[in-house]
Amino acid sequence: MIAMKEALYYYSLDNNRVQCRLCPFHCVLNQGQTGICRVRTNIDGKLIAQSYGKICSYAFDPIEKKPLYHFYPGRKILSLGNVGCNLRCKFCQNANISQTSPEEYKWMHEASVDEIMELDEFFTGNLGVAYTYNEPITWYEYMLDIAKEIKASGGKNVMVTNGYIDSEPLSELMPVMDAFSVDLKGFSEAFYHDLTSSSLAPVKKTLEMIAKSGKHLEIVNLIIPEYNDDKAVFLSMIDWINKSLGSETVLHLSRYFPHYQLKSQDTPVETLMSLFDLAKEVLPYVYVGNVVGQKGRNTYCPQCGNLIVERCGYSSHIHGLTPSGECAVCKRKIPLII
Repeated sequence: MIAMKEALYYYSLDNNRVQCRLCPFHCVLNQGQTGICRVRTNIDGKLIAQSYGKICSYAFDPIEKKPLYHFYPGRKILSLGNVGCNLRCKFCQNANISQTSPEEYKWMHEASVDEIMELDEFFTGNLGVAYTYNEPITWYEYMLDIAKEIKASGGKNVMVTNGYIDSEPLSELMPVMDAFSVDLKGFSEAFYHDLTSSSLAPVKKTLEMIAKSGKHLEIVNLIIPEYNDDKAVFLSMIDWINKSLGSETVLHLSRYFPHYQLKSQDTPVETLMSLFDLAKEVLPYVYVGNVVGQKGRNTYCPQCGNLIVERCGYSSHIHGLTPSGECAVCKRKIPLII
């Protein structure tokens, strides 16, 4: 049995209380209480990461499934999932694992860091590890320990996250992470408050830190009818991405289907494609997900229109890229890691 793991980033307070410093909620916990994440518990005046050394699922996924389109296209990556989340998204697509605890979820099983490393080596050509399925911030210590070993072995680490994390723990992750797929769920404080029980500002700060770090970044925006599909708000988000994160930031627009507590209609395809067209006027690398069809799948050179990467489902084929990462036709540098 893997021993209990004391959490990083917390303060000891009076009367055996603790205050977590991992995410912006800064939960203050009495003896026996668990944070909003459902996995970090005050046990005898120490904050314990209860999901350390446990996984609920793993798979060797295409990197495109994260989604990451500009980071080693066509490669497979070991994807690990745990339980818990520090947000309460009413539209969560993985609520069965994100909105539960290690005690409640009956299919958790232990896996030491060494056992994860053996899994990683099992699949020939595996890129590394993606921390995904639920919110990996909640299993921060376990993710960090695995990531250090993966990095030391020459593999890549990918974090699929809501970005709701404090600056100091994020800074500690930066040296071992290679790529981030971040959900920017909306672009108003009202949206974040009403639909996720959190705040937009910390997510924007996380995105700015990642962009400044030089780590690979791609953003996912799930378009939900009547909640975050207002064109004026959407355009303000695109403008902010362009000015604050960089004009070549990769953006994925994803179609919503009813999940968990939110029962809005499916995102109309015409709404998604209209927003795609608006985003493409500013950002050259915009993609659509959860839609049948080819528009919004492929990567083209924004200068000459040459096809760079052709995609079908989760399969990718690189066409028009030189070995030095330039468009084979006009020689424009393409922000693609291969």
